[in-house]
Amino acid sequence: MLDPKPMFDVSNFLLTDNDEKNFNIKHSQNIPKAFLDETKVAREDSLDYKEGDYMRVASVPVAVHEQWLREGFDMMEESPREILKRLHAQNLNAFITTKKQV
Repeated sequence: MLDPKPMFDVSNFLLTDNDEKNFNIKHSQNIPKAFLDETKVAREDSLDYKEGDYMRVASVPVAVHEQWLREGFDMMEESPREILKRLHAQNLNAFITTKKQV
């Protein structure tokens, strides 16, 4: 069954106060339950599969990746071990897709 709210790119919203001097930019992304369910299944089943040349260790949404970029952490330049370490540290374990040692 398809989730009625699919995951899309990050949405940006400009939030203004009652004056023209103060504002905030809100970044958000819908993370559907189906996505989280799929990562959980992948994580639970990961020990049953033999890895080839590549190993999926996480599925990180764009909103999280962009936040990390703003914080100076580019996951495209980091090792899988560092990505998993950061996910654990930020309590984002739902995006981890393996139980294997990395």
